[in-house]
Amino acid sequence: MKPKSPCETDSWRGPQTDYCFHSGMGEWRGHWWTPGDEGESAQRRFYDFTRQFMLESARERAKEMYVFALVMLTAAWPVGYMIYSVVKLLLKGRPLD
Repeated sequence: MKPKSPCETDSWRGPQTDYCFHSGMGEWRGHWWTPGDEGESAQRRFYDFTRQFMLESARERAKEMYVFALVMLTAAWPVGYMIYSVVKLLLKGRPLD
């Protein structure tokens, strides 16, 4: 007797999944494109475009990081000076009249 494939079992243990499905790749034999094919140049252009976009994005992110650090230092300077003044006042021991 020929054994049944896993797709033909009668016992149901969960959602039935057709994992014996083949998509029918047809003529595909292990290589994606041939050299000099239009698909290769389109893929290469897309790769170059993506690489250039990522490099420019990194440059812009670095510029924004520097500006953000400058803004944070500008905002933190008065707070730091205030803490310094309060500590200096408390160390002198003068009353707060």
